[in-house]
Amino acid sequence: MKKFYITTPIYYPSNKLTLGNCYTTVLCDSIARFHRALGYDVFFLTGTDEHGQKIAKIASAKNMKEIDYLNEIVADTKKLWELLNISYDKFIRTTDDYHVKAVQKIFNKLYENGDIYKATYKGKYCVPCESFWSEEQLVDGKCPDCGREVIDADEECYFFKLSKYEDRLKKLYEEGRNFLLPESRANEMINNFFSKGLKDLCVSRKTVKWGIPVEFDKEQTIYVWVDALSNYISALGYLSDDDSLFKKFWPADVHVVGKEIVRFHSIIWPAILMSLGLPLPKLIFGHGWLIFNGGKLSKSKENEKKEVIDPRILSARYTSDAVRNFLIGEISFGQDGPYSQELFLNSFNGILANKVGNISSRLIGMICKYSDGVISSDIKTLPEDEIFINKIKELKQDSIEKIKQLKPTLSYKSALKIIDECNLYIDSNKPWEIVKQENGTIRVNTILYYACQAMLEAYSILDAFLPENICKVLKIFNIENVKIDENACCNFDIDNVKVEKIQPLFARLDIGKELQELDQIAND
Repeated sequence: MKKFYITTPIYYPSNKLTLGNCYTTVLCDSIARFHRALGYDVFFLTGTDEHGQKIAKIASAKNMKEIDYLNEIVADTKKLWELLNISYDKFIRTTDDYHVKAVQKIFNKLYENGDIYKATYKGKYCVPCESFWSEEQLVDGKCPDCGREVIDADEECYFFKLSKYEDRLKKLYEEGRNFLLPESRANEMINNFFSKGLKDLCVSRKTVKWGIPVEFDKEQTIYVWVDALSNYISALGYLSDDDSLFKKFWPADVHVVGKEIVRFHSIIWPAILMSLGLPLPKLIFGHGWLIFNGGKLSKSKENEKKEVIDPRILSARYTSDAVRNFLIGEISFGQDGPYSQELFLNSFNGILANKVGNISSRLIGMICKYSDGVISSDIKTLPEDEIFINKIKELKQDSIEKIKQLKPTLSYKSALKIIDECNLYIDSNKPWEIVKQENGTIRVNTILYYACQAMLEAYSILDAFLPENICKVLKIFNIENVKIDENACCNFDIDNVKVEKIQPLFARLDIGKELQELDQIAND
């Protein structure tokens, strides 16, 4: 069986997760679901990054132990992923015992390989981003990633010999430009980092105690990037008594990350793996941001508090499919995309209500009206039906190819085009007129039969993207476990299936009314 290992980055634990935080997870979930439907043995990993100075400060301010604070936040994160129908195979926490042990062994191995040494670090440090910066890297004296104040750092710590792997990393980029996508991200790494030369990396802290201690030097705490990045292999049992998952799934097929952390995943992580003598992930994909009023949609910017919409509210009010539809369908994967309440609501009406939901209500309504609710197998296929089936087959294959190319937005849109073709097929054949003709029954049966087949092809794909509601229609047609057959099209076993009229999957919204109510919610 073909295998597929996909990961999100592990998230900083917060109960204020926004749509921007959900973006990576929703996209990865859809890609994972699609591959499962194609018959792949999938391992989908996500989790939380729980160490560091920032966590310790928050817990202290709340007069709580770090782990007690984290347990509450992680439970809330898991509830959100459940609400959004995230089908992860494993949720890793960097406080998990097995991860702690693996990270210590990894650090030891890097040290034994001569790639870690002790020295004094002097420079700038951003506490929220947990990133070290030189004076030249600062923007107006502030963190280049988040724009916040930095502090002076002067302490003894361990360094990783990142400079040692500069030539190998350059070669990786020169010979395998598909290692980091989109290509613009690779160009950024080459122009912004390789052009200036790679400097050795601080990988421990003496002043930070909430973290994983260096096993051979208990005064030092392993710094976040060795800790966090190692989750991709520790979750698979690397250096544990049971490394069967590691042997089965590594190297990862794709690490999907936000563009702000691409440099850690595409430069530091490969260098660590090179030192460990491990294969590199096949692909790093750095996606863009949700843009709101010209800036990144973020939980960290105080002036966005009234404007950021909680995915919990949107899911409860419009279903999780509405959230997923916007994130998948309205933002080209790899690029930045704007968010507004109006865009969100228009997407709901235009795609979910008018297209995805309407086709099943329309077809089931005609089956009930013209053939007593039964999909008749008494059909006669004409050349125009075969042309229609071939169009559906082409779009299905395109959707499959796009998901394999890691283009989920385009894959989603190809599935929606199947619905467009289905509507065109119905409109051009006019079963409501043919049914009035003498001996028109067989032709109507044929039109409805092939329209249903096409709809089910679209829905079988869309089930990966919109898992909350699509399954309701599939069950009506006796499809419980969705499997996507790459070698066949329009061959669902629906002969003599009986259906009944259903409520629309997605009822149209009064956008003006909804905008008013959402503005009220945002300002409460």
